[in-house]
Amino acid sequence: MFTNTTNKSISHKYFCALVLLCCCELCFADRVVLKEGQIITGKILVEKQTQLYVDIGITVLTIPKDKILEYKYGETTEAKDADANDAGTETGTQPVEKASNRLYKTANLKKTTIEKSVDTVSEAVVKVSSPGGSGSGFFINEDGFLITNYHVVEKETRIEVTVFQKAKNGFETKKFKKVKIEAINPFVDLALLKVEDLGDTKLPSVYLGDISRINTGEEVFAIGNPMGLERTVTNGVISTKNRAFEGLLYIQTNADINPGNSGGPLFNLAGEVIGVTNMGYIFLGGLGFAIPVDYVKHFIENRDAFAYDKDNPNSGYKYLQPDRRRNTARPDFRKKKD
Repeated sequence: MFTNTTNKSISHKYFCALVLLCCCELCFADRVVLKEGQIITGKILVEKQTQLYVDIGITVLTIPKDKILEYKYGETTEAKDADANDAGTETGTQPVEKASNRLYKTANLKKTTIEKSVDTVSEAVVKVSSPGGSGSGFFINEDGFLITNYHVVEKETRIEVTVFQKAKNGFETKKFKKVKIEAINPFVDLALLKVEDLGDTKLPSVYLGDISRINTGEEVFAIGNPMGLERTVTNGVISTKNRAFEGLLYIQTNADINPGNSGGPLFNLAGEVIGVTNMGYIFLGGLGFAIPVDYVKHFIENRDAFAYDKDNPNSGYKYLQPDRRRNTARPDFRKKKD
């Protein structure tokens, strides 16, 4: 009797401990929400550019990112980026974010080398062409949304986007001609485009960084198509992160920025976009400027206010001018005599 009672007591304790352990595991589990509505909880082991590897206890699932609506890490887990992990990097304590109500994603990634960062992000950088010229741009998500400069597409409606996909012997180019202008802000020099004929093409996108986490003297690099020279990489440092020019702040860098770089990304060594290149001096090397990423986030989040209208290309909204004075005579400001 004593032995049976003791065994039952011990078994009961083990059972309670197991239940408590399982409950704790579920409380801190990572959460993946699929576009069709299913929810998967487990531990995200590896995050690649096109898929997630999730341990659900009895097996490891491989989930394509184009099937995912959103995913969040538990409080006790750390996000790991597979491509960065291959390069000896991992994310910091900031979780990867891509809320369903916004178009971009963020992550606090660990810094690595320019070579490894370029290998990770280069496919997300594109060439934006129109009858009036060409510039650069970059995908902010897998649905075909991309950022470029307003002046790259100014007064243009026939826009073509060229992507560069890694192949066995270098890169293969693919051109898309069905490109829609979603929003424009001429005052900040930003445009939001969407490639509508991606089809089954799967392309990586970039993470947007945080201007508060960059410092003067920090090493950066730009990828773009200066003077038509595709996929050109230039590097330098941040000369200052708050150069004032015509009422706006810019990131000043000594990385070479030339015509054709416009609209392309300026990266930190973690592969996060910290700015959009838009100005440089051809005959004065070492003077390049980029729109800070915080302006870019604000533009994307408030894109409805800047929605493009072909009948009013300067703004998403048309404001009516007040009526002219009916009396066109010049006012008489002389005092009347008594």
